[in-house]
Amino acid sequence: MAPEANIQVTLWGVRGSIPVADPAVFRHGGNTPCVALRLSDGARVVLDAGSGIRALGDTLAGTREPLHILLSHLHLDHIQGLLFFKPLFDADREITIWGPPAGDGSLRDRLSRYLSAPLSPIEMRELPARVSYRTCPPGTWRLGPALVEAALVNHRGPTFGYRISEGRAAVCYLPDHEPALGQSLETSEAEWISGYALARRASVLIHDGQYTDSEYQAHLGWGHSAVSDALLFARRAEARRVILFHHDPAHSDDDLDGLCDEARDRWSALGGDANSVEIAAEQRELSVEP
Repeated sequence: MAPEANIQVTLWGVRGSIPVADPAVFRHGGNTPCVALRLSDGARVVLDAGSGIRALGDTLAGTREPLHILLSHLHLDHIQGLLFFKPLFDADREITIWGPPAGDGSLRDRLSRYLSAPLSPIEMRELPARVSYRTCPPGTWRLGPALVEAALVNHRGPTFGYRISEGRAAVCYLPDHEPALGQSLETSEAEWISGYALARRASVLIHDGQYTDSEYQAHLGWGHSAVSDALLFARRAEARRVILFHHDPAHSDDDLDGLCDEARDRWSALGGDANSVEIAAEQRELSVEP
């Protein structure tokens, strides 16, 4: 029997809120969210289109595999790289952009509010590629060999978390998420915890870890997690590996190294393997095994 195919993951942007260009963040990176998944048939699933998507686009020049961009939400740091993504300027390329529903217009219309004059010199309608805009359907749907599940999660504005699985390998992506808002992650029933079903027993959980515990107290309700809450959520969900993501713009590489040490100690105290927790870094590649 042939071995199950793995999902190949590359982190292209790991910073939250705004890009940071500073030598103090070069090791972990200053680009805003973008994660690329390569499926067993060669298809690409791109999670968010922050400034990190620009470098991803450079690697895709001349390729023709199916390309799907799944937007978690439409805050600027998650879409600001779209008009710098080279495949969108390739007239021979077909691209599908997916996103959460909203009552104030189609996905294309909502994106065009940002990606048009006077905020942009290029209009969405001018893009040469053949682009389709689709609202994610409820429940689970198939993209090539993968199953995709989307669900609304705790963040300001309509925001989706995603679970992408192929065979028994599953990646859960919750980049902007505040699961502890208004409830106890220790005592709440699992089905009432935001994002729990998406993260349940994920092979890899990419989760918001923007704040230290002390910083979080001044940012309750902003839609982001303290590191300790992210880890407790991951433990409740029984995720196998955890990648802390969406780094605060003010956190330097040294700050993040310190957070990583603290996170591994906390994870061990929760009964996990310290080596299964890491701080996201740009251009980190990993193979997600079943």
